[in-house]
Amino acid sequence: MKKEILDATDINRALSRMAHEIIEKNRDLKRVCLIGIQRGGVHLARRLAEKIRSFEGTEIDVGALDISLYRDDLYLRKEQPVVRKTDIPFEITDRVVVLVDDVLFTGRSIRAAMDALMDMGRPARIQLAVLIDRGHRELPIRADFVGKNVPTSLKEIVEVELKEEGKEDRVVIEEKG
Repeated sequence: MKKEILDATDINRALSRMAHEIIEKNRDLKRVCLIGIQRGGVHLARRLAEKIRSFEGTEIDVGALDISLYRDDLYLRKEQPVVRKTDIPFEITDRVVVLVDDVLFTGRSIRAAMDALMDMGRPARIQLAVLIDRGHRELPIRADFVGKNVPTSLKEIVEVELKEEGKEDRVVIEEKG
């Protein structure tokens, strides 16, 4: 059974707050770019960029990053990873890169994303924005901007469903099979 923990209004409110926090922490928005981790992070990065534009009148570069081949569990998987598109049509060297993801869990995806970014340039700083931080870190990684902290058990799955994927905006938790 799925339990809804955020609805569309909650997600919008959290993203608005996160956009304001990004603005406050980064006074020179011209140096900032948002890079979403495929898939959900890309949609959230675009939404954050739109909110920053509406609040400040500043266009923020937005890119998409696929981390499939940078994951440290490739050899553990039975099937081949689904490789999605990395699209970063701007230079990241000396920029403030805000990595955006939907759920922060063990930290391993973020480590993979940072490895991928370092292959593309040398950012001045990397910050992390996540809609949901569910805890259970295996690596010393924390988010700079969090929509909602959600304590979970390891028996639970957190799903972020977004309209860009043809679903209703919401975040749900359910027990693993």
